[in-house]
Amino acid sequence: MKYKTLGLFEKRIEGDDSLMELARLRFRQAGLGAEMHADIPEQLEHELRFRPAPDTPVMAHLPRGLNLAEDQSRRRIAEFASRLAGRVCGMVMHDCPDLGARPGAYLQAARQMEARLQESQAGPMLFIEYAAGLEPGVFARFFEAIRNLRRISACIDTGHLGIWQARQTWSQTHPGQDICSLKSQPPGLPQAMPEVDAAVQSALPAVLDLIAVLGSFGKAVHFHLHDGHPLSTFSPFGVSDHLSFLAEIPLPFERHGRRSTPPMFGPTGLRRIVAKALECIAPAPISFTLEIHPTFERLPLGDAAPLFAHWADKTNAEMMNHWLWTLSRNYDAMRASTP
Repeated sequence: MKYKTLGLFEKRIEGDDSLMELARLRFRQAGLGAEMHADIPEQLEHELRFRPAPDTPVMAHLPRGLNLAEDQSRRRIAEFASRLAGRVCGMVMHDCPDLGARPGAYLQAARQMEARLQESQAGPMLFIEYAAGLEPGVFARFFEAIRNLRRISACIDTGHLGIWQARQTWSQTHPGQDICSLKSQPPGLPQAMPEVDAAVQSALPAVLDLIAVLGSFGKAVHFHLHDGHPLSTFSPFGVSDHLSFLAEIPLPFERHGRRSTPPMFGPTGLRRIVAKALECIAPAPISFTLEIHPTFERLPLGDAAPLFAHWADKTNAEMMNHWLWTLSRNYDAMRASTP
């Protein structure tokens, strides 16, 4: 069974387009496709100039503020679809609370969007991402209701769903408390760790369950693959996910002979997620994007040094290189035990 694997393809680090040339080089070396973010079609046109190879699969991530229930957003999505026809393998947009709060209106909007997408036979599919923290059953029921729409399907974000599940499990014994607030490392954290572990370990079954449900609809599914942990402080944006599956979460105390704890999934969980997707979704198309954020560590440029000969300070280039290396290592972990 063949599937597409992509990585997050953008700067995220300050600098000129030499950083994009570095991304092009590393993605080509790794054999990764590219998921590109863009607020307007012209921005994506610029990023497509750095496509690693002519046949590299590209997924377009649309602006985060779009709401399928709004006609203006549907017009913007249709514009992206028209401009990108034949050039990308799909488009991703976030879901929103309206999917759960106004299911009838959201369903009607999806049917209207389908009609607009059908106007272009070569246009890309639209994948709606689990991002707003809805109850997974609500998310799944929407896609069951639109199972007959050919151009709209689901994007499962493993980190978003995993953190939602960890929060739910924790709240069952700690009403009104957010497990992610524990990243401030309160004094009682060492004693709370067994309960933290139980909440974190509930994440993988939740992801596997949603894959099984969505896979039963016989449609293409896209994935945003990344790890996370409620105690993570890696992100400069304050989120607890978008981590490497190879990460370890530092602890300010020793536990089980270590001063760190594993993330929600780790390499074993990653392999189980991919295996479950192949089991439940195939033969419908499957695509994965490693949506891992940089941690701003540095890695020498090596063979890419000539790209930055005009840079006096290579710090940002080396941070970009470390991020790209991390994406490649996670791709290697995916391939280690999959067909």
